[in-house]
Amino acid sequence: MSNAIVSLVSVCDFQGGTQPPKSEWITKYKDGYIQMLQIRDFTQERNENEYVPLKSNLKTCEEDDILIARYGASIGKILTGRKGAYNVAIIKTIPDEQKITKRYLYYYLKSNIFQNFVKNVGTRAAQAGFNKQDLENLEIYLPSLVRQKQIVEILESAHFLIDSRKSQIEALSSLKRSVFFEMFGNPTINPMKWDIKLLGEIVDNENSKRVPIKDADRKKISGIYPYYGATGIVDFINDYKLNGEYLLISEDGKALESRNKPIAFLVSGKFWVNNHAHIISDNGKCDLRYLETYIDNISIKNYVTGIDQYKLNRANLDKIPVMCPPRVLQEGFRNIVKHIEEQLCTLETSLIEFEKIYNSFLQRAFTGELFND
Repeated sequence: MSNAIVSLVSVCDFQGGTQPPKSEWITKYKDGYIQMLQIRDFTQERNENEYVPLKSNLKTCEEDDILIARYGASIGKILTGRKGAYNVAIIKTIPDEQKITKRYLYYYLKSNIFQNFVKNVGTRAAQAGFNKQDLENLEIYLPSLVRQKQIVEILESAHFLIDSRKSQIEALSSLKRSVFFEMFGNPTINPMKWDIKLLGEIVDNENSKRVPIKDADRKKISGIYPYYGATGIVDFINDYKLNGEYLLISEDGKALESRNKPIAFLVSGKFWVNNHAHIISDNGKCDLRYLETYIDNISIKNYVTGIDQYKLNRANLDKIPVMCPPRVLQEGFRNIVKHIEEQLCTLETSLIEFEKIYNSFLQRAFTGELFND
């Protein structure tokens, strides 16, 4: 087939899922049953699968099939790699492989052309969603099968570089913790028998020095300095300003124990911070970089109060025991981490560039610009 812009539905059919009664679902596999796939089975790590009786009316998929999330916050998410029956929140693609390859279709569905179309369609309804009929208005650039293969090879090479760089960043990020454990031992058991002091004895809490700003000033500083709260950088507008190096420790106890995000954030320069984080400064007794890593590798469960409103208050924060190796060792750790973070910055910058190149390829591939035929 020569290069052409064609209707998507002329080269690919779409099949919605089925929704067996919940009363038929079980959580342990047995003969005559098939795994029931929902969006979360593709997007989340799950310890438990669900199964339904294998019946002729079920819509099923193979691992190499390409599916699309149809509803809600996941609308447009491309799903693949699982075998089973799929529910009504998912639609399966059935490409005519004499005209379009599955991998070419996969990358087209990941492109902004498709993603923006689906999201725009989805916003028209009370519950974000789309159906097969909506896709009848969508077109796709369709080169020959040979050219499709070449385009896929370029995109997969670019994607491989991105995945490799992300793996490098992840490995380097975990190195800080490994170096800490190598130098000082597991902070939970203190195998090297370092001195133990209470956190309130070795640092200063600067919360009382926060400087409130007037509403009229907020517009002036909006977007200039980063804003920190209970879970890190949140926005660019806030209530208080500080300048220098500080360790921010979250007051939100529930967020702390979930470990979804770090407890402590070392920040420097000018920034704004709200009242959901303790502001800790160095009084010469403990290096803040060392303390940041220490805090992020211990449990603070016994210091969190509340039932519905979890909180790490200042009194309990001050009681957290901290193992205190000599300051010279702490500063040695800081220097190592500084070198690690410099390398991380380089890798993260290159990752951004790789992603820009990939997205450019992805956009140009489906407008016919990637090759000048």
